[in-house]
Amino acid sequence: MTGALSFYPIAGLPEVRPGDDLVELLDHALKSGNPILNDGDALVIAQKIVSKSENRYVDLTTVDPSSDARELAQRCRKDPRLVELVLRESTAVVRVATDVLIVRHRLGFVVANAGIDQSNLPQGGERALLLPVDPDASAEKLRLQLQQRLGRHVAVLISDSFGRPWRMGVIGVCVGCAGLQSLVDLRDQPDRHGRPLQVTQIAIADQLCATATLVSGEAAEGQPMVIVRGLPKEYFSAARTARDLVRPLSQDLFR
Repeated sequence: MTGALSFYPIAGLPEVRPGDDLVELLDHALKSGNPILNDGDALVIAQKIVSKSENRYVDLTTVDPSSDARELAQRCRKDPRLVELVLRESTAVVRVATDVLIVRHRLGFVVANAGIDQSNLPQGGERALLLPVDPDASAEKLRLQLQQRLGRHVAVLISDSFGRPWRMGVIGVCVGCAGLQSLVDLRDQPDRHGRPLQVTQIAIADQLCATATLVSGEAAEGQPMVIVRGLPKEYFSAARTARDLVRPLSQDLFR
């Protein structure tokens, strides 16, 4: 990557509610003193507000836990109703321990609690928020809306916070991507000494989401959108989705 990147968090966005138009909210915020959105920018959007706008809420009082969910809940000390939702959103349970439930999400992500969250939710005690049904499709829809309604040709990335094996803390990762190469393949390109690279692929979308999350914050900052400026033009060609970042099961060495 050449040149410098700039990250601009968008301030002044309201609490997002089901059915809210995220492009309309962004347009209003951009007219209120925030940096403008330019062609060739990338817009990183927190998964949580995408899920809120798509009404991915579940009322826990309506959830009837299965026997499997109750058994797992005892092992990991979690609400059986939440565990039931995790199982519904997952294809496999990977690890269970006290306060820990790691699963393979139906989208392929290996993540705690299937990405289901209860933080920063209005009336969050009895509600949970699921990931979008198809984050790549959500990103593409937003990208087209930005193009059609604001006249801006930009990439859209949807970010979430995941933990990592063998590392403490969470980090921003890309769960939805449109209009950008999420993964850049450098294999067969020469290194500084002319030796062809053998395995190097750069998770560009994850790197951008990690930095955007650092800029926007993880708690009560209320800045769920970040403009990224200065990306090389070649990253916008041959766009790849966030699904391309998920390692195939055949290459999973830790099952």
